[in-house]
Amino acid sequence: QCQLNGVWRNDQDSLMEISVLRDNGDFQGRYLTRVTLAGGCAQISPLRGAQQQLGEEGWPTFAFTVHWDKFSNATTAFVGQCFVDAGGKETLSTTWLLREAVRSPKEDWKATR
Repeated sequence: QCQLNGVWRNDQDSLMEISVLRDNGDFQGRYLTRVTLAGGCAQISPLRGAQQQLGEEGWPTFAFTVHWDKFSNATTAFVGQCFVDAGGKETLSTTWLLREAVRSPKEDWKATR
């Protein structure tokens, strides 16, 4: 079974630390972008999410948001699934959306990446 607790590094060298995982699947932690890690920004961004546990078969799905309130007017949402290979290595596969604030509905088209 895959465990979300701990520190995860993505392909862009950003770090996610999940420090609290409750019995109901809710979790929280912090996210450090590569910019943060390189010293370009010293802020830690909080994350909150939920994991959907399956039975003994299958791998759990999860979703979480990161609020970049210290250095960006944006929020990012991630959804994904945790997998464990034959060697026991855990991998998170995710898709993300980043939403920036815009000044008007006319600018809505450029607000989500």
